[in-house]
Amino acid sequence: MAASEENSALFPIFILTIMAIPLVPYTMVKLSRAVSKKQRSIHCQCLECDRSGKYKRSLYKKISNFSTWSNLTLVLLWVVVIFLIYYTKNMSRETQVFDPFSILGLEPGVSDSEIKKAYRKLSIQYHPDKNPDPEANKYFVESISKAYQALTDPVSRENFEKYGHPDGRQGFQMGIALPQFLLDIDGASGGILLLWIVGVCILLPLVVAVIYLSRSSKYTGNYVMHQTLSAYYYLMKPSLAPSKVMEVFTKAAEYMEIPVRRTDDEPLQKLFMSVRSELNLDLKNMKQEQAKFWKQHPAIVKTELLIQAQLTRESAVLSPALQGDFRRVLELAPRLLEELLKMAVLPRTAQGHGWLRPAVGVVELSQCIVQAVPLSARKPSGVSSEGISPFLQLPHFSDAVVKKIARKKVKSFQELQEMGLEDRSELLTQVAGLSATDVEDIEKVLEMMPSLTMDITCETEGEEGIQEGDIVTLQAWVTLKRPNGLIGALPHAPYFPFHKEENYWVLLADSVSNNVWFSQKVSFMDEGGAITAASKTISETMEGSGAGVKETNDAVREAIEKVKGGSRLVMGKLQAPSEGTYNLTCFCLCDTWIGCDKKTSLKVKVLKRTRAGTRGLVSDEGAIAEEGMEEEDEIEEEEYDDYESEYSEDEDDKKDVDEKRGSKKANGTVKKESSSEESGSEEE
Repeated sequence: MAASEENSALFPIFILTIMAIPLVPYTMVKLSRAVSKKQRSIHCQCLECDRSGKYKRSLYKKISNFSTWSNLTLVLLWVVVIFLIYYTKNMSRETQVFDPFSILGLEPGVSDSEIKKAYRKLSIQYHPDKNPDPEANKYFVESISKAYQALTDPVSRENFEKYGHPDGRQGFQMGIALPQFLLDIDGASGGILLLWIVGVCILLPLVVAVIYLSRSSKYTGNYVMHQTLSAYYYLMKPSLAPSKVMEVFTKAAEYMEIPVRRTDDEPLQKLFMSVRSELNLDLKNMKQEQAKFWKQHPAIVKTELLIQAQLTRESAVLSPALQGDFRRVLELAPRLLEELLKMAVLPRTAQGHGWLRPAVGVVELSQCIVQAVPLSARKPSGVSSEGISPFLQLPHFSDAVVKKIARKKVKSFQELQEMGLEDRSELLTQVAGLSATDVEDIEKVLEMMPSLTMDITCETEGEEGIQEGDIVTLQAWVTLKRPNGLIGALPHAPYFPFHKEENYWVLLADSVSNNVWFSQKVSFMDEGGAITAASKTISETMEGSGAGVKETNDAVREAIEKVKGGSRLVMGKLQAPSEGTYNLTCFCLCDTWIGCDKKTSLKVKVLKRTRAGTRGLVSDEGAIAEEGMEEEDEIEEEEYDDYESEYSEDEDDKKDVDEKRGSKKANGTVKKESSSEESGSEEE
């Protein structure tokens, strides 16, 4: 029985150990993530962002942000661990090893007189005749008297000094850390023990693994379901107009899991009537169009209406049940749009190019969702050729305000930005009728808006010119400036209920052929990560070109200074296409701000590959002389239908590039002259 009690006493220690093995590292990971997610950037200080409440750290918001299932489970497990530690500590005190010397307060090896003296002293304190306390009586009988007898009896004392126990040598015992009730079942202990081992050691880990794998197998590394990526891949088309991106975006499997309740029918009907003009329905056949719209999957209908509620700023009229679904739709939107953009630029052609038009449409949709601006506001109108969408992202701006300032010849958003403070204040107060407080809010937002510049080079490392099949290195420095001097900051987005960081997408594309040659995501929030990435890239590039240590260190130091000044390095490699001149455009698209995108022209001259690996020499004028080549006059160009987008170019700006080549024969040798033009950039 004593052995069973000792074995049962080990059970809390066993459970404590099993819980601590996964709990401690998981807690460390959670804490590190919490520290990394601390707000290090500055958000907009206008009144609308302040009223939105998403930046206020109230006690209720802190509790609600903390009260997730994972956090509550973690806290509960730590409470259990603390209880087990406390229980084990008290249990260890109760199960102390019998030590007569310690009980009598003596050192080992003392004489009999000192033992008797200590016994008499403790007897005065704990003897029942001297102390009526029952606990004192118990301690005297079970500890003091037993210790005195063990030390005064010669045999007991010899056994204790030799074997550590008054009764002599003790047998070796092995136990198992199981609770007492599993060890007290007569005749069935073996079966119960076997079931316990199978359940805890085999079945429980297996069930946990199956649940984890069944859930994790549905998602990718970006927490997007595989079913969503599959749908996006097959629905993506090269000619997908920006206005049609919404139809693909709402097909996400995550949105299909949002419950569709019967009680939502009436609120959704009212919402449909308020956003009907934004659904691209044919007004001539409105009844048929409405019937076709409602025949879609209920989850798709609900998702699209909730997104339109965000775009038209009609979310206040939603019922409490729809408010939760509305927040869920917007919470998932950024990561789904990012994956949709990746599907647009995913290499689909034989040359390994993605598609520009759907990529632009995804970015435009992301901007409108974050800023709560209708997609129809992007279309050119009589007020502004670029649409009124950039104006509507400013606080206190409406269609009426845009029309008023348009009368004073301020029809573009860039004109409003380039005005002086006094002139802009006078325009907004006297012409638009805004108050001084409203103008102050507008100025705060304008100071937060980024301005982008790009410095791009496209070349073959270690070689002069670019030939067919070469591995071309694209290097671009993207620099961000704000009037208030900040680099990393959260955008003005009072109608988007979650924190949304600014992300920028650099796309090198051919607008005529609709091909995206290169794409990369850029963030200005993590300066430390950008310094590390730029230093490593520049170091590897310099070492690959054979530069010395000093030159490499100088280049790395210069790159670090650029990053600290608000620049980010974009670098990638692509294979040169067939011979020809390519008029490319490098886009830098922001997924949060409207009207802050940048595009730069880049002309790339690809030469025909020479024989035996020889390359032409570049002269001062950029002419390349090559020997042993025959002239080719065929230049193929693909034409695509134009598309509506703020990045669409006018027809007057699209000109076919004709190249004239001449060949001369002398002494049986054909000489070919071709011109190579350096990459240039021009601001839009």
